[in-house]
Amino acid sequence: MKTSDFDYNLPPDRIAQTPVEPRDASRLLVVHRDTGQLQHRTFRDIGDYLRAGDLLVANNSRVIPARLFGRKPTGGQVEIFLLHPLPGDRWECLVGGKRLRPGVQVEIDMPTGVQPPVIATIEAERDDGSRLVSFNRPLNGWLHDAGHVPLPPYIHEDLDDPERYQTIYSRIEGSVASSTAGLHFTPDLLIGLRGRGVGMAFVTLHIGLDTFQPVKVEEIEAHPMHSEWASLSSDVARQINETTLQGGRIVAVGTTAVRTLEWAATGAQGLDPYDMDACPWKRTAAFEGPTDLFIRPGYRFRAVDAMITNFHLPRSTLLMLVSAFAGKDLIDHAYQVAIDEGYRFYSFGDAMLIV
Repeated sequence: MKTSDFDYNLPPDRIAQTPVEPRDASRLLVVHRDTGQLQHRTFRDIGDYLRAGDLLVANNSRVIPARLFGRKPTGGQVEIFLLHPLPGDRWECLVGGKRLRPGVQVEIDMPTGVQPPVIATIEAERDDGSRLVSFNRPLNGWLHDAGHVPLPPYIHEDLDDPERYQTIYSRIEGSVASSTAGLHFTPDLLIGLRGRGVGMAFVTLHIGLDTFQPVKVEEIEAHPMHSEWASLSSDVARQINETTLQGGRIVAVGTTAVRTLEWAATGAQGLDPYDMDACPWKRTAAFEGPTDLFIRPGYRFRAVDAMITNFHLPRSTLLMLVSAFAGKDLIDHAYQVAIDEGYRFYSFGDAMLIV
């Protein structure tokens, strides 16, 4: 398929700039795959579509303050965006500023009184435009003093409370973007779902920016999917498999949970995800490590029965994933209806439940 097949026009005023309050007051578009029916609800109504014995599986990765600011010895301003950690206090980064060649040192802006200074050194420039940057001090000693919440570039409003870009169940630091499908949950909503007999389990996938970047090649099969670190414990694998055996549904909260679950059902067991004849006897296996699973139309889902997700950018791998799950024609129709009905899009936008 062509990347241009996943393009659509979105009026700029549909891009949510701020989150709604409370979290579960966002709108919910319910998409029924079997009938094509669409229903307009509020997110707090999601329990009407879940059953006792179902299992929500969410990504508990927490966003790190990945935006750093600093100055070169000449006084020039620099912005450093952390992407992926590497051995030896080095990171793959996006860097903004002039003449940032290998060897240039940048002193990171720190709160008054925080010493000693943090120096970032540009070590190399990569083919994709990112840079290899080393730091003279381990990040865990100063990042929360100097770093800023890395909101997506299409959000132009300041965020009063940085916690609104974290899910209420985020625990394990490592992402540079939020698992936004989970932003709609409140403690009361989760307690209410538990009272209905809906279980909850957690996986971890540390989200990189590549997940959200538009696909730049025209043939989607040629897109190089960058790997992200993920894990699914043996306890969670057992919980998932028992839910399935007892007739419950696995409901993934967000596309990152989908990718983690599907990798646990295929690649983590040495199976080719696109081999339609490959099907493990157990639905899910525990794993820890990198995954570069690219789910696009033609993929056969092994682990996920239903999905909670937000509305995604055009030409993105996330839009391709939901199109693979629900069918491209149905997703095209649902997105157009959402635009016509005034739904809010992207990270702070409304949600979709695909059943």
